[in-house]
Order: sequence, then structure tokens, then C-alpha cells
Amino acid sequence: MAAGLIWIGPDPDSIDDMGDKERARLLAKAAGVPILPGSPRFARGELHGLSGAAEQVGFPLLVKASAGGGGIGMRRVDTVADLAKVVETTQTLAEKSFGDGAVYLERLVPKARHIEIQVFGFGDGRAVHLFERECSIQRRFQKIIEETPAPRLDSSTVAEMARSAVALCRQERYRGAGTVEFVVDAETGAFHFLEMNTRIQVEHPVTEMTVGVDLVGLQVRLAKGDDLSELTQDSIQRAGHAIECRLYAENPKMNFLPSPGVLKRFHLPAEGNGLRIDTGVREGDQITFHYDPMIAKLVARGDTRDAAIDRMLQCLNELAVEGVATNTGFLARVLDHPAFRAGDTHTGFVAEHGDALLKGS
Repeated sequence: MAAGLIWIGPDPDSIDDMGDKERARLLAKAAGVPILPGSPRFARGELHGLSGAAEQVGFPLLVKASAGGGGIGMRRVDTVADLAKVVETTQTLAEKSFGDGAVYLERLVPKARHIEIQVFGFGDGRAVHLFERECSIQRRFQKIIEETPAPRLDSSTVAEMARSAVALCRQERYRGAGTVEFVVDAETGAFHFLEMNTRIQVEHPVTEMTVGVDLVGLQVRLAKGDDLSELTQDSIQRAGHAIECRLYAENPKMNFLPSPGVLKRFHLPAEGNGLRIDTGVREGDQITFHYDPMIAKLVARGDTRDAAIDRMLQCLNELAVEGVATNTGFLARVLDHPAFRAGDTHTGFVAEHGDALLKGS
């Protein structure tokens, strides 16, 4: 502002509030959003009161970096005997990754679904949602396949999550696009606040493909001061089904280890007919180990979920990458697995069906 520049996106205070995971939990609770049992933060090297806090939270639990994100700085603990060592290790990792070694404890839902609500706030206490995304297919707590609508999820649960997400945005006078993430107990359907990402998510195209709204364009228009009065909750309608696969330069058989190298061949199918591809690399580019190894986002839309899956399988079959290992075959086996086809998705899916999914990788 002082430099005469217009900030596109949420206010710095919103970024700070939601970037601090413990503070975000407290703000969510104040907005009436359900949260999981958790503990106060433990600064790096601080272990006093750890065992008592863990007993109150209950096992199994997650040790989570207060400033974490992208699945980094999260460790599962099943017994008190392992607690101190895991906390110290996570504190060290958090310090190196985020410059903040503080962690906190949070109850782990053994069979969970990762569901997020896309929101857009106007900065004045008004906000809308653009429905949910299912992000449960993960490896190392990082998403690899996302879709909308979420399969086999009760509509009343989705509606209540959306209401909670909008309530949090209104309370915080949130400005721009954001995502409120929830963990859903796959056995009971109960949901709890996980975190809020104050930015455009990697998986935002699946929302755009089904609601016909350009989320990036909306942020630019909001920053310009355009009249967005036409964007009301009733005006946002969803049609069809969309699935996104993250194409990574990695080796699934080696615990998804990144596969740096030169893209000697990088052929992608033509976009259109329900297919969208976002990428920032081209044939001849170097994939390094310095950054996330994602090389493209593949997004397929269909009138039904099965149609979207089939369109994505066709896309995966047509693309060709040489010079680095990729997760192409792995993605195809996930999509065509009977449990995935049936909508039986949860965050332990890859671990549960690993043998079948890694075959031939």
C-alpha cells in the first residue's frame, strides 16, 4: 500500500492468523467450527508437560508443526513411549523447514477423509463457498488426486461443513480465495477443522471445471475494486464431476522418492473435450531436487464420476514422459481400483492397497 501497489489476496493479518495452526484452531472454535482435541504448542526443546498433554488428547495422535503445511512436519504417534523422540524430531524438522520449531499435538482420526471447502471472501464480512473437494488420496500426507463432488459423502455433512467454513471467513473478514480443510471420520461422518489455506490451492481447477468460475480472475477483480455483487451463494451452481491428478517426477516403488533429471520427452494430450492441463515445464527442461517434483496438473471433467475417471485414464494413457521416473502408472491403477471406483476413499487408501497400486511402477 505504502509503495502504491495493490495487494491481491488476503490481508497479511489473515495469513498470519491461519498460518499459525494453533491460533487457527482457536479462531475456528470461536466461529463455532468443530475442532479435534489438541494441545498448546511446545517450542523447540520444550518437553515439559508433554506426557500429560498427550494423555488429554488421546492416542493415536499427530505431532504437527505449528507453522507447517503441505504435509511437512506431521508425525503419527501411537504410544507414549515414542512421544518425546517424535516431538524432538518434528521440532527440528519444523525449525529447518519453516523457521519455527514449535509443534502441537492433535487427536488422529484412524480412518479419515480429507475434505476441503473452497471459499471466497469480500473482506467486509461477506463470504460464499464454492462447494467441497475430496483430497483423501495422499502419500506422505500430501495430496495426489482430488475430485469434486466428494463421493459417498452425505449432503447434509457437506452443507454443514460449508456453513462452518463460511462462518469462519465472515468472522475473520477474509478477503479473496481460500480453502478451509476438514478431517472427516469415515466411520461416523463427524467432521473437524484441520486448517485454512489463505491462497489458491493446487487443486482449484476441479472447482473451476464444475462451477464455471475463474477463482484467480475473481481475486484480480476484487483487488481492482470491481463490482462483484453478482457473486452470491445462490448464483453458484455446480454441474458434472471433475478429477485432478498430480503428475510427479518420482518413483512410487521407492517410497515416492523424487526423480530429478532432464525431460527428454514430454508429450501431453491435447486439451479440450473435458480435459485441462496446467504445467510450467516443457520438453528439455531440468527437474531438480530443489523443488516439489510436480510437473503437471491433469484435470478431467465428465457428466458423471465414472465419465471423469475414464477421461482421466485416457489422458494418462496418451501422455509420454522420458528422462525421469513418473507416477503415471500408479495414478492409473488408483483410478481404476475397485475401491476407488466405488468411492471408498480415505487417507489410508494408498497404504491399504499398496501392493496392487505399486505393481509395475
